[in-house]
Amino acid sequence: MRSFDEIWALAVDRKGEAEVLQTLQHPKPLAEIAATPDDRFLATMTRCIFQSGFNWKVVDAMWPGFEAAFDGFDIGRCAMLHDEDFERLVSDTRIVRHGPKIRAVQQNAAFLSDIARDHGGAGAFFVDWPADNYIGLLDLLQKRGTRLGGNTGQYFLRFSGIDSFILSQSVVHRLIAEGVVAKAPTSARDKAAVQGAFNHWREQSGRSLTEISRVLAMSID
Repeated sequence: MRSFDEIWALAVDRKGEAEVLQTLQHPKPLAEIAATPDDRFLATMTRCIFQSGFNWKVVDAMWPGFEAAFDGFDIGRCAMLHDEDFERLVSDTRIVRHGPKIRAVQQNAAFLSDIARDHGGAGAFFVDWPADNYIGLLDLLQKRGTRLGGNTGQYFLRFSGIDSFILSQSVVHRLIAEGVVAKAPTSARDKAAVQGAFNHWREQSGRSLTEISRVLAMSID
């Protein structure tokens, strides 16, 4: 497995140092994440769920309608949605009328409500989660959340500013090239190997998972 400096050099060779530096992404400061209102986490979850397998630009254009239809994603109100609300929402032309995804808003509101109750806010929970067990956080989102498995959960964390890596095709190709995995990681063993590789590069470089993920993506043809 190459060192992070070697992978950085590959990315610079491909893109040029100026572009690598310009396109690097960084996690938000922990204090900013901790102060994020719970409704913004639910909004980001919902946006990622509706964008999955759909045209992102359409969802972006309709987003003000989503905010209005779901009462600003207030987790208390969304957790209490009942059958009449769902009947109204599946006919609401301001949003994408996808029944299971609409139902996921209520279920994820309940999930976030539980987290907020136990940790004093969803932001505090995400801040306290150790970066060296990011895979564990993805597993929790998949098990306790709704429609938050795979890349959806990864994009939710990235768009929320939480230190994260996204197992995009390019990142997976770099991991394969480094002998970390033989294919896209799905087994617990492969996921642990991926986490171990990121932890190793993080210790070497002092950079965040977010930065390392972007450099890996830029390093591959």
